[in-house]
Amino acid sequence: MAYQISDDCISCGACAAECPTEAISEGADKYVIDAEKCIDCGSCAEACPVDAPKEA
Repeated sequence: MAYQISDDCISCGACAAECPTEAISEGADKYVIDAEKCIDCGSCAEACPVDAPKEA
């Protein structure tokens, strides 16, 4: 199951920089994860300062 980014996201980009599959991009009001590209590795969750990426 792919990760999803919660509304806690502060749009810092730390998660996108750590994603090995480039599944994370900047959305309108927060970063978003492309579920098709996400390999559920957790790198985004480890990098996030506000724990916004959550397992779906």
